[in-house]
Amino acid sequence: MRRIKILTIILLIILVTMVSFFGVYVHVQNRMENKVKEYALDMDLKGARHVKLVANTESKEVIKDANGNEVETEEEMTDEQLAEKGYTKESVLNNSQDSLTLENYEKSKHIIEERLKSQGVEEYEISLNDKNGEILVQIPENGATDNLVSNMNTVGKFEIIDAETKEVLMTNQDIKLAKVMYGADTSSSSNGTVVYLNIEFNKEGKEKLKNISNTYKEGEVIPVNTTNTTDNTTSENTTNTSTDGNTTNETSTPETKQKEVTMKIDGEEMMTTSFDEVIENGILQLSMGSATTDSDALQEYINSASTIASVLDSGNLPIQYDIEKNEYILSDVTNTQIEYIALAVGIILLIGLLVLMIRYKLNGVLSAIGFIGIVSIYLLVIRYTNVSVSIQGIVGIVVTIILNYIFVNKMLWKIKHSEDYKKLENVKQGIKESYKEFFLRIIPICISIIVLCFANWSTISSFGMVMFWGIVLIALYNYLITSTMLKAKAEK
Repeated sequence: MRRIKILTIILLIILVTMVSFFGVYVHVQNRMENKVKEYALDMDLKGARHVKLVANTESKEVIKDANGNEVETEEEMTDEQLAEKGYTKESVLNNSQDSLTLENYEKSKHIIEERLKSQGVEEYEISLNDKNGEILVQIPENGATDNLVSNMNTVGKFEIIDAETKEVLMTNQDIKLAKVMYGADTSSSSNGTVVYLNIEFNKEGKEKLKNISNTYKEGEVIPVNTTNTTDNTTSENTTNTSTDGNTTNETSTPETKQKEVTMKIDGEEMMTTSFDEVIENGILQLSMGSATTDSDALQEYINSASTIASVLDSGNLPIQYDIEKNEYILSDVTNTQIEYIALAVGIILLIGLLVLMIRYKLNGVLSAIGFIGIVSIYLLVIRYTNVSVSIQGIVGIVVTIILNYIFVNKMLWKIKHSEDYKKLENVKQGIKESYKEFFLRIIPICISIIVLCFANWSTISSFGMVMFWGIVLIALYNYLITSTMLKAKAEK
């Protein structure tokens, strides 16, 4: 019975080792694809997208009235038309010299950093040139990178304006919080999901929104002239008589037109809408796209809403930036170098396992087999817990292997130096004492590792997470697998 138990465990270890080191391949569209998840690598191992932002030096033409106020027009006007209205056209820098200050440079850097954080970018590097305001950003390369880069230099000027008069009704100053929400579409039987952008306004903005939604709910009455024609009829409203004797009547008929507002970001129109009811809670809920059951379309709506929410939350950039450089740069650490490190660690580990087998005989052989199993499971755990592996993370893996070797060696030594190491009771006692001594001594290490897991620096948190899962695995795996084989060997 004990042999069956030991052989079963060994076979399971062999299976896990094959999966961890060689993968599981299936036939997909005329090719073999490995279904085992790849490692999530940090920027220092995988490389990163390097983005360089520089202050815009271009100018734009603006139209101003006699009082010097900027005027918005939807159609181009000739010089004669401008002169008739008393308007002048001027060329103005996108970034005035007064705005190019160290304070605004630092504020811009802070805003870009906040946008990255709000969009879930945990690993990034950002630096500022104090002299000219250049901002260098490094972010991981993945499916969301292009979207992050394209919105990195968005100024984020938010406006709600009157669609008719172009009067600015609300700005960024009125926003308290923007977030993304989604839920089932209750207006139809499609069972689709709708993504919403919720904009919550501050105290002043809440009052403004209430007044605006009330004003733009009622609509306005605009007199519109309508023409009615009667045959050979005389009327009090008749103003013209046609040559065939028919009478044309012009009467003034009131027509109700719904007033609308337009929402813009950086002058680009998001939407034009009206209000069905007065909004008293200070929250404006905007649907992004239509209800859908397609996961790709839903993710696209969520990404779009998240981008807008991060821009609104962080505030608008005080300086307009251009993207001067946008390129992916590989890591200085090559795959060959990583392979050499793995080979060196493997050779050292093999020598260590041979020492265990020579010193502790059959117990050493069983422990060595168990050691290979824990390394295999450890590498799978790192992949499927989405731990981002950095250079420091690789160091954490090596340290974990060393700690496990120390623990296993202590456990075997305790068993060998018991009164009768072949008795099951003495084996159990040796294992128990090993657990007690080892884990009591590494309590300070465990506390430090937990602290490192929450570090803002991704490379340090990578080390902490790798070590955390390693120590958890040392405790659980050796209790369930290694000690089970050693106890099974001692059973009569």
